[in-house]
Amino acid sequence: MTEENRFLDRYRTGTTPWAHQQVDFNLIEVIEKRQIKPCMALDPGCGLGVEAIWLASKGFKVTAMDISPLALDKANAAAGELGNEIRWMVMDIMTDDLPLSTYDFIFDRGFFHTFDSDEERSLVARKLAASMHENGLWLSLIGNKDGVAVRTGPPLRTASDIVLAVDPYFEILSLEVSIFGSDQASPAKIWRCLMKKRN
Repeated sequence: MTEENRFLDRYRTGTTPWAHQQVDFNLIEVIEKRQIKPCMALDPGCGLGVEAIWLASKGFKVTAMDISPLALDKANAAAGELGNEIRWMVMDIMTDDLPLSTYDFIFDRGFFHTFDSDEERSLVARKLAASMHENGLWLSLIGNKDGVAVRTGPPLRTASDIVLAVDPYFEILSLEVSIFGSDQASPAKIWRCLMKKRN
């Protein structure tokens, strides 16, 4: 089963444990703490679009990207009138190219960590960097492998996995332990990684 078909099947059957109703508090905290003003923003792997919709409601010019057209259709429907303000884009970052030098802010919730190899994660980091303006910021919420036993749940990465992939393209401003903002009783432990594009 291809990656696209796997996600299509998950959205079709409703087997989407990553889905959530409320905006992830990690995004809100970073936006407020860093005083990030409305700008051109990208939400890769946006899923049902909760954060993309929130960013658009705050005045950000949002491109919401996902490999699943079904997820984007559901996100657009959930957005209501705001859906007209968001650019919805079906895309596989491994094979497709993002527009160059377009975005000031990238937010991903569980997108970067889905790529299994160092090479794949490095390619994702390179493509995201190329899509950003100078000094652009990328906030990534990444499953945290440190001290976590093998179990079901999101893909898990170590701090070194992150640094190895992003360091040529991004300066890491902060790498903090957090949890996913989630409807689940016991949200997964994550890395909250804020990065700035290297010039």
